[in-house]
Amino acid sequence: MPDRLHSIIVPVYNSKETLPILVDRLALVMGEAGLPFELILVDDGSRDGAFEEIRRLAQQHAFLRGFRLSRNFGHQAALTIGLQKSRGDVVAIIDDDLQDPPELLPEFFRRLEAGADVVYGTRRKRKEGVFRRLLYAAFYRVLGLLSTIRIPPDAGDFCAMNRRVVDAMLQFVEANPFLRGIRSWVGFNQVGLEYERAARLQGESGYSMRKYIGFAMAGILSFSYIPLRLAILLGLMTALACLIFACYVVFAWFSGAFNVPGYASLIVVIAFLGSMQLFCLGVIGEYLARINDNARKWPVAVIAESTGAEDRP
Repeated sequence: MPDRLHSIIVPVYNSKETLPILVDRLALVMGEAGLPFELILVDDGSRDGAFEEIRRLAQQHAFLRGFRLSRNFGHQAALTIGLQKSRGDVVAIIDDDLQDPPELLPEFFRRLEAGADVVYGTRRKRKEGVFRRLLYAAFYRVLGLLSTIRIPPDAGDFCAMNRRVVDAMLQFVEANPFLRGIRSWVGFNQVGLEYERAARLQGESGYSMRKYIGFAMAGILSFSYIPLRLAILLGLMTALACLIFACYVVFAWFSGAFNVPGYASLIVVIAFLGSMQLFCLGVIGEYLARINDNARKWPVAVIAESTGAEDRP
């Protein structure tokens, strides 16, 4: 293990103030473990001058490589760029907010040396608010029910992987990548390691509610066809309900109890059918949008500049 290069990838978004602390902690941890490493910081369109801080840190530390994306492409896109640029035999992913402890990385690497191909962190306890904790829990449970593969619950992107796993993941050409799902899909020997997630060192998460919803939809729609099958089921149930109502109308007409106005029931049925049609079309549209995104074969993100001449696009 000491002879293998370790790549540590960090997506950066508006975290200028915490970057020096992150770099110092990673340097200390890897130095004490005696492991050669490179640190790849990918600035995902930060607005607080984070890349200038990355550039300054790169001048101080030879192990640091920085990349600035041309705009905010999203957390998963920044991670994908980091994976593409990594050179190590072992690759680790950690967030920039220090909620995932860098001190856990040597244990990840030891488990890889012991025979695992992937070691992922499983969050035992979160320090976010109650509402967000409920949303996270609901997302992972729904994803587990709908997904065609097993994606470990409460396991984020914090992980360490052997090179062959990274190379397998990079074969995916996804416009909207969901990396923890891809990591599960490629297989290999994967083990989890529980840890307690800390509170953010400072600032607020760069994920808005809209981004959380988009992220959840990317995960569910990329690894499940159940929403499409539910649309078919809803269509069949609606057709059955309409058939029953039609039988009732015919029976009422023959029995002489037919109410000619029927305005309320007619409006209810039309509104119900219309809403089901729009819902099913929306589900199909989401899948079609993702097919269109992947068919265009656009890059997942665009690199505007880097800290090293050899890394410049």
